[in-house]
Amino acid sequence: MFITFEGIDGCGKSTQAGMLRDWLIHRSIQVHLLREPGGTSLGETIRSALLDPANGDMSPRSELFLYLAARAQLTDTVIAPSLSRGETVILDRFIDSTVAYQGVARGLGIDDVSAMNHFATNGLIPDITFFIDTDPATAMSRLSGSPDRLEAEGVSFMERVREGYLRIDEQGQRRFCRIDGNRSVNAIFADIIRSISPHFSST
Repeated sequence: MFITFEGIDGCGKSTQAGMLRDWLIHRSIQVHLLREPGGTSLGETIRSALLDPANGDMSPRSELFLYLAARAQLTDTVIAPSLSRGETVILDRFIDSTVAYQGVARGLGIDDVSAMNHFATNGLIPDITFFIDTDPATAMSRLSGSPDRLEAEGVSFMERVREGYLRIDEQGQRRFCRIDGNRSVNAIFADIIRSISPHFSST
């Protein structure tokens, strides 16, 4: 399976992705946990540039192309080969992040960004996507340390990003699973397991 986690910064998706990886490993399932941007040497270099507060003057289109470059590299060299071997891949962010952040919050347009996502991934779509929907003020309060370039955008930016995710959810895609992220870590994870268990019922 190809499983992705989505949500605004501070929603807790990385924690949930790690918990799901451990749950699958405990069931002897071959699984890879990856993050975007990142997961490859090129992707990690791009990640550093994207999140560096020193690059505060980065234009929205430059930002978009950097995310797409990291995604294409990860898809071609890690995700697609792993799936072809019958392994499960869990990815912390994927195509929906770009639609929400760059397409909606940055105003570049959902249709254009979706078309570019399709090209960058050769049309690869997750089997299931968990959208951890969290109130922006609550999510931002969970962040610690010095904010990265995107976290520094603040609550108003994250509100626009959340609106992007809600617009994706409104499309009614069967793979998109919206989960209330304002609850405890264990309550959120219980919902995820209820959704994912039928896919691994034979293990």
